Amino acid sequence: MFRYYLLILLWTSCAVHTGLAEECADFTDLGIHHAIMGTSLDVQLLLFTRANLTCAHALSHDNPFSWPELNASRPTTFIIHGYRPTGSPPGWLEELVRLLLERADLNVIMVDWNRGATNLNYFAAVKNTRKVADNMTAFILKMQERGSPLGLFHLIGVSLGAHISGFVGANLNSSIGRITALDPAGPEFTGKPPDSRLDPTDAEFVDALHTDMDALGFRKPLGHIDFYPNGGSDQPGCPRTILSGTSYFKCDHQRSVYLFMDSINRTCEQIAYPCETYTDFLDGKCLNCDKFEGKGCPVFGYDVTKWKDMLVKRGQTTTFFSTNNWSPFCMTNYRVDIVTWNLETRWGFLKLKLHSKDQQTEANIDHKAAEFKLYSEKSLLAQFDRDLQPVEQVSLSFWTGNLLPPRYKLRVLRIRLTPLNGSNRPLCRYDLLLEENKEVIFRPIPCGDSNF
Repeated sequence: MFRYYLLILLWTSCAVHTGLAEECADFTDLGIHHAIMGTSLDVQLLLFTRANLTCAHALSHDNPFSWPELNASRPTTFIIHGYRPTGSPPGWLEELVRLLLERADLNVIMVDWNRGATNLNYFAAVKNTRKVADNMTAFILKMQERGSPLGLFHLIGVSLGAHISGFVGANLNSSIGRITALDPAGPEFTGKPPDSRLDPTDAEFVDALHTDMDALGFRKPLGHIDFYPNGGSDQPGCPRTILSGTSYFKCDHQRSVYLFMDSINRTCEQIAYPCETYTDFLDGKCLNCDKFEGKGCPVFGYDVTKWKDMLVKRGQTTTFFSTNNWSPFCMTNYRVDIVTWNLETRWGFLKLKLHSKDQQTEANIDHKAAEFKLYSEKSLLAQFDRDLQPVEQVSLSFWTGNLLPPRYKLRVLRIRLTPLNGSNRPLCRYDLLLEENKEVIFRPIPCGDSNF
């Protein structure tokens, strides 16, 4: 009995302000009937720290520091969601909060404007973005008054949230440290002037990710660096027909969040290659990273700030990379240099397989037919779904895509495989004869210093 009363005493003593279950705030959960009727704007700011990782504290707009967990000297990250046509909370919120707090000791503030974002009328939600930004601006200014440096604020905005972040940054005279825009919304923002959308002047550093630029996302660059995975539109693993239901509409758009979370988790390192077009990237024309002053090409995602000063100096940089269908999304890239000695020019496609012990991974270089000319080196990009080391064998096959004979042969004087991820040595093979549609398996050797 004594232990029972002691437990009650301890429970009540902790009830003052230490995050009891009854004091935990929840993200607003609405339904389709709210979307049909429309919702009036109400902004709730939910605080998470390492001290209250699973128990959100609703912050007061008038007195941000009423909760002791909010530390003015810590970096602060805001998460701002986008349009919510059904009213349900975003499924990725809790995971994103967890990953951020595992990486760093932060104040993570979830901006819950579900009341205002939930509406079948998308244009009504768009009109609310300025009001949300004004609400956040006033709150941040109160934090600044208590000693929070604006340079330590990071705004992560998804879809409409990306433009909200831009409005906040503009309100604060570009003093925010960083804005990360995850597939910024396109409808109602495309074609608008910079003061009506996100742009690079809204923060000290702006990085943007485009995953659905042909539908819900924004097509043109918006940041100091813009990432276009898989070209910026159709993402691998996402459905291609409306028969798949709601996933058809949101999968490409939401992939931006999952790619960014992968980068926080550091499950792999995704190199992003500056290039004019995605086709040029696939053609292997943009694989030289020497221009980045010894740092190499930027790494996509959370850690791109290592290149911040250089990217701000360069202006706007557009980058491309390809991903897997699943997490980890990173692919392993090789530059493939081939010298052929057919007297006549051959056009065709290649498939490579890397073998290591009992595992293998393959890459198809088939986005367009490559031209192979006599004694002329052809550089191509091969992308594998994982990194296998050591590479014990390589399989290589050639095809033209012609349905009718004749079957051609490709005479390879030298093939060189240079890994672009990591520091493994290039691998070579000399004097191969590829018959169309027939696989050749060989054991690669370390490349020599000679041209051939």
